Amino acid sequence: MRKTAIAEIVSKVCFLMITSRELIGEILGTFVLIIFGLSAGAVAVLFGGYQSIMQIGIAWGISVMLAVYLTRHLSNAHINPAVTLAMVISGRMPAKKLLPYWFAQVLGAFLGGLMLYFLFNPSIQAFEESEGIVRGTYESVTTAKMFGEFYMMPGNTAVVNLPLAIIAEAFGTFLLLLFVLGFTEDANVGRPHDTMAPVFIGISVTIIICLIAPLTQCGINPARDFGPRMVAWIMGWGDAAFPDNSGGFFWVYICGPFLGAVTAALFFDRIMAPALRKDGSDTI
Repeated sequence: MRKTAIAEIVSKVCFLMITSRELIGEILGTFVLIIFGLSAGAVAVLFGGYQSIMQIGIAWGISVMLAVYLTRHLSNAHINPAVTLAMVISGRMPAKKLLPYWFAQVLGAFLGGLMLYFLFNPSIQAFEESEGIVRGTYESVTTAKMFGEFYMMPGNTAVVNLPLAIIAEAFGTFLLLLFVLGFTEDANVGRPHDTMAPVFIGISVTIIICLIAPLTQCGINPARDFGPRMVAWIMGWGDAAFPDNSGGFFWVYICGPFLGAVTAALFFDRIMAPALRKDGSDTI
């Protein structure tokens, strides 16, 4: 009886995943974001194709823009669990959609990371052999960082401890949500036209990366970090897929973005939106 009930639940979940336009949108959107965004890091590490954080940031910004344009009619293109949590906490989305959205986003990110691995693994192996890197050792963080983010890595000159990394990720995500809401909410009469909002959101991601990436590689998206990091963990990097032994991956790249996103949503609703709705007659 129990096996039958479990089979029915699995069947219903699979049916939901296949038929729900919102979940299809989140899987596809996050996949597009990850495969193009991660490829920028892979090309930089393996082939020296990008010479600056700005170039990688532009690649990520364009990835966000394309993913949003492609899927926003399906699911509003959250493509980020922190965005979804902020929308639920602020009442813009029903709570019952939270876990399905999270599942779809992590699945899309995992598939994106898996596709990157299959495309680039021969080149990764060749790079590791040429540099004398043994996959799974601390030195293999050099290649593992193509999947998950690291606030501690070989050769990094930035001085970043765990609390600072959490603050950096929270602040970066705070800025992201502030821009997303500012560019899409009716309260802001100065927002761009709906057809241009994804462009400005992509630009926002680029400039946030330029600020935060030197410290933490700039995750600001729990699915973007967790899904590809699991690919690295499974595909031989093991413990080297994680930034430290202090749970930093969880506190920095999952809790940090969640904290920043929720804070931004509350700040926008309680402080910024009321100010935007004023007619400006009392402005000097």
